Amino acid sequence: MTAGAPVARVHEAGSYAGPPRGAGLAAPLLGVFDRTRLGLLARVAPPPGRLLDAGAGRGRFVAAARAAGYDATGIEPSPARAAAARELRGAEVAAVGIEDAAVAPASLDAVSLWHVLEHVTDPGAALARVAGWLRPGGALVVGVPNLDSWQAQLGAGRWFHLDLPRHRTHFTPAGLDTLLRAHGLEPVHTRHVLLEHNPFGMWQSGVSRMTRAPSYLFNLLKRSAPARSFDLVISLLALPLAPLAAVAELVAGAARRGGTIAVVAQRRD
Repeated sequence: MTAGAPVARVHEAGSYAGPPRGAGLAAPLLGVFDRTRLGLLARVAPPPGRLLDAGAGRGRFVAAARAAGYDATGIEPSPARAAAARELRGAEVAAVGIEDAAVAPASLDAVSLWHVLEHVTDPGAALARVAGWLRPGGALVVGVPNLDSWQAQLGAGRWFHLDLPRHRTHFTPAGLDTLLRAHGLEPVHTRHVLLEHNPFGMWQSGVSRMTRAPSYLFNLLKRSAPARSFDLVISLLALPLAPLAAVAELVAGAARRGGTIAVVAQRRD
């Protein structure tokens, strides 16, 4: 499923504009998320090796990968976020998008496209460029929302990961598999149970059916929504449902219908 025409500077405002409320308190959990992604990559391309995080944001994963032993760098189309990565984390992140990045062919051992592919206008062209950067046998880890998930059905037009107009394309697991193979990337592992986005996505998708604004609590934490009393009260009252949402998402993942998926693929010789 693909959205309409791109909207200019949509990633420079709203929930993408700055660090969320409580980011410091969430640091240990974010570290768990980074180690999960590193573990997926290490299945095919363990450190040391050259790793590029495409869509690196403020450089958190680049810093984690360097700490894990990779020669890690990043690219990020937002100049403000790329600058924050360099200044706050000392991460080597260039302010450039996939389409303009100057990366030598077959020069990388691993690439991370973590919740990036749904944002680009032409996912096929992006994968073609990324595949060319990888050495034969090199690893790509891709994380995307799952259009075939139970939470997508629950949320419908208010699904947490729908996020129009920032999310340009949504994938089913079968569709992503086909797209990867079409660009010389062989999927070797798919994970449907992910802590990073899935439990919260299930909870937020359900609560969004009751609030006036979709994804209200997420946007409040990301400083892009006001403390609106009605939506805030509904969100707070729904917090006890979070454990139930987490269990539901665990069952969904076991049924291969998790809210997001992660795929590890290798570049074919």
